[in-house]
Amino acid sequence: MILVLASFRLDTAWVQRARTLILGVVATTRAEAGCIAYDVAEDVLTPGVFRVSERWESREALNAHLAAPHMAEWGKARGAMGMSDRSVTIYTIAGAEEL
Repeated sequence: MILVLASFRLDTAWVQRARTLILGVVATTRAEAGCIAYDVAEDVLTPGVFRVSERWESREALNAHLAAPHMAEWGKARGAMGMSDRSVTIYTIAGAEEL
């Protein structure tokens, strides 16, 4: 399993527009082959900061997601909204258990 944890910042003037776009990104991504979970949340303490958590069946599924047309569109939109402080970390998980 692949786990991705990411975050990015937008000027607060763009947050409402970003929310609208993110709804589409999440819905489209969740329907992709190999997507186990895809969630985006706004940081409640820092306006304009968004946190992303993703789980994928394989690196190949993640790579297909990253190459998808909707992700290219989202990348352009983020850039136009002045995205900054982007951080993305990919983890390879050998196993997991519910507590």
